[in-house]
Amino acid sequence: MKNASLRILAVAGSLNKKSVTRTVVQHVATKLESDGCIVDLLDLNKEPLPLFNPDTSYRGKDYEKLKARVECADVYLLGTPDYHGSISSPMKNFLDHFWKEFTGKLFASVVASHEKGLTVTDQLRTVARQCYAWSLPYGISFMEGEDVVEGRIVNNSFKKRLEMFIRDTHVYGKILANQRQIDLHGTDPTFMAKLRP
Repeated sequence: MKNASLRILAVAGSLNKKSVTRTVVQHVATKLESDGCIVDLLDLNKEPLPLFNPDTSYRGKDYEKLKARVECADVYLLGTPDYHGSISSPMKNFLDHFWKEFTGKLFASVVASHEKGLTVTDQLRTVARQCYAWSLPYGISFMEGEDVVEGRIVNNSFKKRLEMFIRDTHVYGKILANQRQIDLHGTDPTFMAKLRP
């Protein structure tokens, strides 16, 4: 893994056609790609998922293709609007479809919010913890009309925060991906042992 490119699944969890969440997720994805990462963009507006049902979802016609994309990723860049202090229903639905696929990998959150998105970021951290994943110790939140206007990032302070976020996602994503491979193929006692072949 040391010399391999970091693989990132960027998930845009808004169904709004003019979504500012999508704007920022695409910006971050493009920058990570230019830094040498392999980025797969999953736009839940263009690729909607049926509502998760444990009795039927794993047999759905597109489930195996999506599962392969999720398994392939080292990092999950998760973008969601803040709806009533919570993650969007499309994002929650996406997360509900998976569990072990997230184990040992990094969650990095992007939240469109007029309230700093703290509870939303905490909810994504809770999902990461429940799935034995890691999360950055902070998330990126921003406001439409102040940080993003008509599909453009306009706030210089926000641009600097994004630079930090992009750097940390790449650096810590790589560290965790390397350690995950060591743990999967090693013999040390670790929570990753449950996923060993």
